[in-house]
Amino acid sequence: MVNINGEILDNNSKISVNNRGYQYGDALFESIRVINSKVIFWESHYFRLMSSMRLLRMQIPMAFSPENLENLIIETVKANSLENSPAKVKININRKTGGLYYPEDRNVDYVISCMPLESPFFTLDKSFYEIELFKDHFVNSGLLSTLKTNNKIINILASIYAHENSYHNCLLLNEKKNVVEFSNGNIFLVKDKIIKTPPLSDGCLKGIAREKIINILEKSTEFELQQESISPFELQKADEMFMTNAITGIRPISKYRKKEYSSEAAQNLVGKLNAQARLA
Repeated sequence: MVNINGEILDNNSKISVNNRGYQYGDALFESIRVINSKVIFWESHYFRLMSSMRLLRMQIPMAFSPENLENLIIETVKANSLENSPAKVKININRKTGGLYYPEDRNVDYVISCMPLESPFFTLDKSFYEIELFKDHFVNSGLLSTLKTNNKIINILASIYAHENSYHNCLLLNEKKNVVEFSNGNIFLVKDKIIKTPPLSDGCLKGIAREKIINILEKSTEFELQQESISPFELQKADEMFMTNAITGIRPISKYRKKEYSSEAAQNLVGKLNAQARLA
């Protein structure tokens, strides 16, 4: 079951071929963990969503208060009998049908969908995970690249490249040839006691898990956080590399080219991330 503009409908419900998300990519989305009917990191997700809609000059509906939108999420979870289980919820928002590049209507339609997750906690998967650089196309540094819009063709091509070449994931570069992120998450490098991640100005996604890990590291006495550009040459000098996103949490990287990595910092941080999720 899905929630389309506040109405619970069957999964087979159709969306118009003139949908602006389909026609022009005039859309954005938010992926959220919901555990036993509790929306994890809801405040951060909500404000990122509202900020993204404003930046894309979408009209925010009066019904999109934090409380009402959260209730719509829980209603959708319950309609799928996942109220007592871990679930992944996705909110898709597109501008209403009409117009060409210039939209006739800046109001929006939305779809809320969900699917089950295996674990209510962020767990650290230590299975072998090899990555490579994707160099065919580049992410543009700047504000638009930090948003979760439907314009993810570079991420798609990088994922296909990884699959075709027997890698588990790929790192994306910006036009300055700095490492920006993974195809589906943010990057953190560990060298000694310094943990480094690219700044938003490099074009990396403004990830929710990234935000939480940064908050943890800023209060840490064990590690020093640096938000600085990452050169590809730094990758093989690091002791550790891990990926973050709001659904997986933290994913340690095992190998990049001839370099193999440890996962001690990731192991240290995943417990702290779970603690933040319980408090959220």
